[in-house]
Amino acid sequence: MEKPVALVTGANRGIGFEVVRGLAERGYLALLGARDAAAGEEAAARLGAAGLAVEPVQIDVTDAASVNAALAVARDRYGRLDSLVNNAGVLLDEGVPGLEVPVETVHATYEVNVYGALRVAQAFAPLIVASGGGNVVNVSSIMGQLAYAGPGYLAYRSSKAALNMITRVLAAELKPRGVRVNSAHPGWVRTRMGGPAAPGTPEEGAAPIIWLATLGPDGPTGGFFGPGNQPLDW
Repeated sequence: MEKPVALVTGANRGIGFEVVRGLAERGYLALLGARDAAAGEEAAARLGAAGLAVEPVQIDVTDAASVNAALAVARDRYGRLDSLVNNAGVLLDEGVPGLEVPVETVHATYEVNVYGALRVAQAFAPLIVASGGGNVVNVSSIMGQLAYAGPGYLAYRSSKAALNMITRVLAAELKPRGVRVNSAHPGWVRTRMGGPAAPGTPEEGAAPIIWLATLGPDGPTGGFFGPGNQPLDW
């Protein structure tokens, strides 16, 4: 496989879809990860029709067997992975005060935003190392910033704060092996999660993620970056 290979989870729509598009436009073979296989195939076909190198991969980040099956596809079919974008995420407690949010909702949020991202990173990191190094991007949010936290969104806020800590720990552990790990804040964009009132487009939200996913060996690691590739406080 001469092309660099990237996997983006939760990529059949929204920001993830635009990240896949952007990576393919930059010469990557982009693996479009989706929990729903049919939705992933349809999204990949749309990008393929535009002449882009995109392949669908079924992956449910909450299911270890599904993650391992996706790993086998990347390893056995393509032989490498240069970039991993942990984009799959959920927002389940909008408008619910922290004192009232069901613990079950917090748990369901963590299953995707925290445990799912960690499960995928742990599974695929050895393949990135074996490929000569590369990038892991965790799609986070300024909602996870401890310095500016406010009321509400307890499940979502705390899950992104936990994801940022995962970024820091994995960045320190993987730096000696040539893998850069960073968090990205895409901004408030018009997606199913962001809603129609958001000021940004999915393409704009994808931009800092694509930048981090395509960093070279001298790129930053262990950082948190937002629109315009600007560093953010934790």
